[in-house]
Parts: sequence; structure tokens; C-alpha cells
Amino acid sequence: MIRVLIVEDDRAIAAAHKSYVERIPGFEVAAVAHSGREAVTAATRSQKRDESIDLVLMDIGLPDMSGLAAAAALAGLRPRPDVIAVTSARDLAMVRAAVAHGVVLYLLKPFTFSAFREKLERYLEYRAALPAGETAVSQQEIDRAFGALRTTDARATSPKGIAPQTMAEVSRAVRASPDGVSAGECGRVVGVSRVTAWRYLERLAEDGVVDRRTDYGRTGRPQVRYTWLH
Repeated sequence: MIRVLIVEDDRAIAAAHKSYVERIPGFEVAAVAHSGREAVTAATRSQKRDESIDLVLMDIGLPDMSGLAAAAALAGLRPRPDVIAVTSARDLAMVRAAVAHGVVLYLLKPFTFSAFREKLERYLEYRAALPAGETAVSQQEIDRAFGALRTTDARATSPKGIAPQTMAEVSRAVRASPDGVSAGECGRVVGVSRVTAWRYLERLAEDGVVDRRTDYGRTGRPQVRYTWLH
């Protein structure tokens, strides 16, 4: 079982990431931290209990320090945890800095559960390709492991017809409505057609992010309403 440390300053997003991890076989959430210092403290304590962190889902924009600075601090632990950067930063300088700090994968916000799962499953393949412990590896094993990290599932990372900005706006519209929204209501808030809003809402429902229910209490035809689950 791969022990995961989630580092995210937004508590609602951290809870969503925790629920995502719990849905993926082979992973368990060891701790959740909301700042860089909390992350280093949690990882150090886990190591002292002989329950080392294997993987860190690291938000780059933390309130007390850069997520990359936190990753550098965690690099001093033995065994050293791997890091997946979770960020909305898309500039090349940030990507290069992440690579320099040992980040193994880069996950851009906003993302669907499918994209999140694809990254973690790819990391699981990478771990499985390498022998346990400190055993020396062959060239073939190294190539297979790094090949697992490079493999891309385009359907998971860039769903056909799904624009990240629109997905983010639809997600915000649902989160802002405790009683849920219909496709028509969401479309008016976001500025898209009802059909477009429905397509994005159904995608969120398929990923387990929103709950869909039929509302029979209003006049006219029953409406499907979508409610944020996290």
C-alpha cells in the first residue's frame, strides 16, 4: 500500500483530493497538511514511527512557502518521498523548477477524477517496475519504470470536448449552490447553453464529484439537479 501525504491549503480541495485517493486501489491517505511546514512535520513524524510517506501530492501555491521549497525540505528524508505537483501554474519556468526538485509527475488544475486516477495509476506502474529495497536495477527495469511515467492517456488528461476553463466555471457554479443546480441554471450562470452545461455536469457526475437527483417538487417537467459532493 502506497502511503500518501496530501498538501493543499484549501481545505475543501484537500478533502476532495483525499476522497479521490481513497477511491484508487493501492493507495491510502497517511496525512493531510495545509502548509509547507505542516507537510514537513507530518512526514518527519511518520518516518519516526517507521511509517514513511511514499508519495506527496504537493500544491505549489502554499501560504507559508513554495510547494517546491517544501519538496526540497522533504528530500532530506530517508527514504525520500516522491512528489506529484498539483498546480494551476503552466509556465515553463515552473515546470523546469519542478523537474529540478525531483517532481515525478505534474498535474494541472482543474482536473477530473479520471485524470487524477490516471496519474496515480501511472505512478503505481512506475513503483511496480522497480525492485523493492536498495537492490541494484538493470537497464531494462529502469527503462520500464521511466516509461510508465512518460505514458500518457489523452482521454483522461484531456477529455474530448471538455475545456478546463469551462469545467472550472461549471464546478464553481455547482459549489456555490448548496441546493444544487439544474443544467439550465448552471448554463445561465456560466454563460453557456443548457446542453453544454448538461454535458459538463454529467462529466462531473461520472467522475463522482457531483450527485445527480431528480426534483419533482417544481412546476412543469421534473428536473435533474446536481449537487457538489465534497
